[in-house]
Amino acid sequence: MGQGTRQQRVANAMRELLTELIAREVKDPRVHAAGMVSVSQVDLNRDLSVARVYVSFIGGAGDEQAEERALAALQAAAGFLRGPVGRRMRLQRAPELRFWRDSRAEFGQRMREILIEDEQRAPVASSPADAEPAGEPAPGPDEPDDGGSDDPDDDGQDRDDRGS
Repeated sequence: MGQGTRQQRVANAMRELLTELIAREVKDPRVHAAGMVSVSQVDLNRDLSVARVYVSFIGGAGDEQAEERALAALQAAAGFLRGPVGRRMRLQRAPELRFWRDSRAEFGQRMREILIEDEQRAPVASSPADAEPAGEPAPGPDEPDDGGSDDPDDDGQDRDDRGS
């Protein structure tokens, strides 16, 4: 097994453990004022000495200042959390915990809102009978409809080409 595999296993176990520890052990009211804390991802460096912990806040009022205060409180509690993480995971050296806000959840929520708004604004699709045929698109407002063929040599005049 390679180092990357161990990194991933340790990161996943750490994510689950930190979610539990933050919910049960961290008593700082700033953390819980921003809503439920979800640890969405943990990234470890190669030697497992530093962990970037990405958190998002669910169910809060969406107050950015409260979330920033909660993030600062989590960073202040990093030393408190580091010991239990190292002991429970039986790591020789517990990693330094650095907390970061995970903006992917916010981005995803905003994209959902945009899609819903777009669907609500979209006109009702016309029936298939009213639709243009699948061939060429209809001429634009600046293009004359010569009603002729696609032949570039065709000047639009009807001629009898039988040699008479």
